[in-house]
Amino acid sequence: MPGELPSKTCPVCGREFNWRRKWAKDWENVRYCSERCRRNRRLAETEGAAETPRAVPSGRKRRR
Repeated sequence: MPGELPSKTCPVCGREFNWRRKWAKDWENVRYCSERCRRNRRLAETEGAAETPRAVPSGRKRRR
């Protein structure tokens, strides 16, 4: 790739995510790496910013 893409850290899961073309016009306002983290943002607000990466509850039951 010719250049490095800008990146941010997700406040919910603590993962780093890169710029995407669909965010080109609104990159300054993008805060979450995924829809899942955006939906679970209240977890980050009540527990503070993610210092270390942690698992986000998936809501799916484990198969046995």
